[in-house]
Amino acid sequence: MKFTRRIALVAVAAGLMFGASSAAMADIKFGVAAEPYAPYTSKDASGKWVGWEIDLMNALCAQMNEKCQLVEVAWDGIIPALTSKQIDVIFSSMSITNERKKTIDFSDMYYNTPSNLIGPKDGDKDISPDHLKGKVIGVQVSTTHEKYVQKHFVPAGAEIKTYSTQDEANNDLAAGRVDYVQADSTALDAFLKSDQGKQCCELKGTVPEDTEVLGVGVGAGVRKEDTALRDKINAAIAVLAKEKKFSEITKNYPDLIGIIVTPEDK
Repeated sequence: MKFTRRIALVAVAAGLMFGASSAAMADIKFGVAAEPYAPYTSKDASGKWVGWEIDLMNALCAQMNEKCQLVEVAWDGIIPALTSKQIDVIFSSMSITNERKKTIDFSDMYYNTPSNLIGPKDGDKDISPDHLKGKVIGVQVSTTHEKYVQKHFVPAGAEIKTYSTQDEANNDLAAGRVDYVQADSTALDAFLKSDQGKQCCELKGTVPEDTEVLGVGVGAGVRKEDTALRDKINAAIAVLAKEKKFSEITKNYPDLIGIIVTPEDK
């Protein structure tokens, strides 16, 4: 989950509250990217937000004893939405990077996963930059993965193609319009297990670590001046980790077991 290009209109998710009885009573606005990012955030058939991060958001708000409201924001406008006070917290798989910390602050890490490359089913698992020369790599725009491809693969001769959503990148890979896609390992794993993913594609490998670009895990983004809110979120994360709440949540998402790293693993 990323920097910004345009300020997007913020749409409040109607009727979805965390510990509040009505939108008018909400105290903290948690911004979530409107684009689906399963298994962390997406909408079910009824339009309700579901996912690992949504469950964690509920648990954090309950632990903080705060009324919270979910607000949908286009991914590439989510930092401007925070800095302009349309939302109070970015809670949407945003990696903690030094570049982003120039603009906003972050809570402690609440999960981390590797970054993977997937491609067509051809058995070729070489993902070295030289081997990908001339290949087209799809990424979601304004993500750490876009920056990684720009830094490590483009100088060696690969091309990059950006998409507004991860689903669009995956669909173009399935259609043969790009050669590879790079993204979070668990998000790509969900695609590979879908009917479309099973037919077209396979895991190529995990890219070498680069914490300067990929960050040190995912955190809740807050405004730099909101130190009290940041500290309160950090305290809630610590309590949930101590009480093994992260494990309880992850049990409901079998595909994440053994892959996702949380504060309980420290």
